[in-house]
Amino acid sequence: MKTRTLWSLFAIVTLSAPAIHVAWSQEPSPPTRAKGAQALPQPSEKKVYKEVGGRKLELWIWKPAGWKAEDHRSAIVFYHGGGWKNGSPNAFARQSAKLAERGMVAISVHYRLTSQEGVTMADCVKDARSAFRWVKGHAAELGIEPTKIAAGGGSAGGHLAATLTTLGNVNDEGDDLKVETQPAALVLFNPAVNLDIAAARAGVTPEKLADLLKLSPHQHLKAGAPPTIIFHGSADTTVPIKSVQDYAARVKELGGTCEVSVFEGKTHAFFNKEPEVWETLRQAETFLEKQGLLSAK
Repeated sequence: MKTRTLWSLFAIVTLSAPAIHVAWSQEPSPPTRAKGAQALPQPSEKKVYKEVGGRKLELWIWKPAGWKAEDHRSAIVFYHGGGWKNGSPNAFARQSAKLAERGMVAISVHYRLTSQEGVTMADCVKDARSAFRWVKGHAAELGIEPTKIAAGGGSAGGHLAATLTTLGNVNDEGDDLKVETQPAALVLFNPAVNLDIAAARAGVTPEKLADLLKLSPHQHLKAGAPPTIIFHGSADTTVPIKSVQDYAARVKELGGTCEVSVFEGKTHAFFNKEPEVWETLRQAETFLEKQGLLSAK
């Protein structure tokens, strides 16, 4: 039986510079809640950070107990997975609620999806960067210290989080480019960080490859990347573990730090499942403590 890789799931690759549309049609979406299972934690509030073509794009915000607007708390901005074509901000509801209990402001981003007419992967990247800029620009009203905003995401969402520090030339024309998108740290879950491998396995032509790689974090890494931790399953056939190991090695070559936490025998999207959801979060909390973004328990 053939294993299905993320790269073989390119149902659509339409590249017409500068627009790029890639749909990974069978990438696992965040699991739906089983009947009788505990409801997902709900956000404290939702804020619209951008409106595009009549679509209002929201930030789902989890606030700690005792939160005040005059606080200077650390924060984390999450991006859900789903192959850029599906998914929901509730994908990181459990992690967001737990980090809020630890004192962080946790935020999950609603961005445009390539399953919507006319939306490309580049649009997803632009939304990711717009959302981070909105959070940073509104730090005072959110009770956040603007220098202590981390970012995280799973799979395609991990790709989007990684673009915050690598794709400085992909921006919405309405963004204030004076607001930097460099996170204080990155927490990535089986992220798609090297689209070169994807293109090779999908048989993308050399002409289209150049455009695709404009959105590939690995190819745009530079010195000064934020401290990063990556959680990955050794048996992931959707995003091969070698791609993140190569990414981590390149970060280190450039003088940065990037840790890969390997979960033996686990496949793609394992971090959404019990008990790994809590083990990855425990390790993420320890990492954030080391970065000074969480107080030690």
